[in-house]
Amino acid sequence: MTAPSPAESAAESAARRGHLVDLRPLRESPAFARMWAGAAITGIGSQMTIVGVGLDIYDRTASTLAVSLVAAFALGPMIVFGLYGGALADRFDRRTVALISALAAWGSTAAIALYSWLGVPDIWPLYVFITINSVAAIMVQVARSAMVARLVRLELLPAAGALGGISAGVQVTVGPALAGIFVAYLGFAATYTVEVVLFLAAFYGLYTLPSMIPDGERRRADLRSIVEGWRFLGVAPNIRATFVLDIVAMTFGNPRVLFPAIGALLIGGGAVTVGILSSAGAIGMLVLGLLSGRVTAVRAHGRGMVIAVAAYGGSIALFGVLLLATAVLPIEVGSDITEANIPALVAASILLALAGASDTVSMIYRTTMLQAAVPDVMRGRLQGLFTVVVNGGPRIGDLYVGLLSLTLLLWFPPLLGGLVIIAVCAVFLRLYRSLRDYDALNPQP
Repeated sequence: MTAPSPAESAAESAARRGHLVDLRPLRESPAFARMWAGAAITGIGSQMTIVGVGLDIYDRTASTLAVSLVAAFALGPMIVFGLYGGALADRFDRRTVALISALAAWGSTAAIALYSWLGVPDIWPLYVFITINSVAAIMVQVARSAMVARLVRLELLPAAGALGGISAGVQVTVGPALAGIFVAYLGFAATYTVEVVLFLAAFYGLYTLPSMIPDGERRRADLRSIVEGWRFLGVAPNIRATFVLDIVAMTFGNPRVLFPAIGALLIGGGAVTVGILSSAGAIGMLVLGLLSGRVTAVRAHGRGMVIAVAAYGGSIALFGVLLLATAVLPIEVGSDITEANIPALVAASILLALAGASDTVSMIYRTTMLQAAVPDVMRGRLQGLFTVVVNGGPRIGDLYVGLLSLTLLLWFPPLLGGLVIIAVCAVFLRLYRSLRDYDALNPQP
């Protein structure tokens, strides 16, 4: 009798476990476990800073557009250094690339904290420091992602992806919630300082990794190397499709820059409401990650990803409908959480949690496809391209939402964006046969 393939063994194991997450990557690979834990702890602080900077700018300007400019200023450098970071990760020891990038991210975080403690009135330093922080963080993410397939067995990559969803869920649940509370009761400087301390976990998680030099023929980290990554996408239709779907979802379905205005004008509750809304999606990510056993057993990763992205778009569209109903039937609200429209806040949190759960399903499938189908010597550059998509999409989305918010119709960007996402998914599911027929037992890029 023929022995079961790794994918079949993973599916059988998932079936036996039921819905619970597979923890074998943490048990079998102590290096992966340390990197995973360090990223989770550091991510909590990073989310605190992201939410804190948004609240800080809104507090100074009362402008959603000014908040969205954080994304606009960071986008170009993030694209450039995300791509170059991928080339570096395919040329040098990925552990070293991650450590140097983490040092730059930590330094920029310390600069934001110092800026706040000194009480500098100018707003432009915030834009500069958060841009440096975003660039460094994306380079850390590229190098770290390119190392996962070397630390975890092939058949456990879906489980590693699910654990990544749990980590992201913890980060975006705890970080924004703490940011809302810290900003409300301790101020911006204390909020930024906490991240300076938490970021130290990243150095431990990365420093204890083994050397991670790419397998195969390594190219110089130059423009030609980056172009080779782009060319690989030309012969990798399934990987290319995951990129397109993700950037559509993140561009049109990310209403986070609306949260300060929603907390001030529609639902009330101020900074605490912003923290709750910011963490709601992550709660969905966390719950889905914990109950991902059946998800990791699915073989049709392409079809599953498209359906998950469509479900994400539907949740965002319904969030827009809820905001429309809140605007049409206004209830007097205040800046304290006791003066918020609690039913609307609960409903909004549920919809955002559903969006987060759907995004986690999509993330598990697209991450596994990328790890399983791309050669190691090319993985850094493809991770760089993908990380640019993952991080650049939301920033384009921030600008999209910020511009549409000038209409003062806060419900319009998420409603329109959600419908666009659903429409694109319907087109892909009908016309993109190779993605529809993708089989995890025979991964093809």
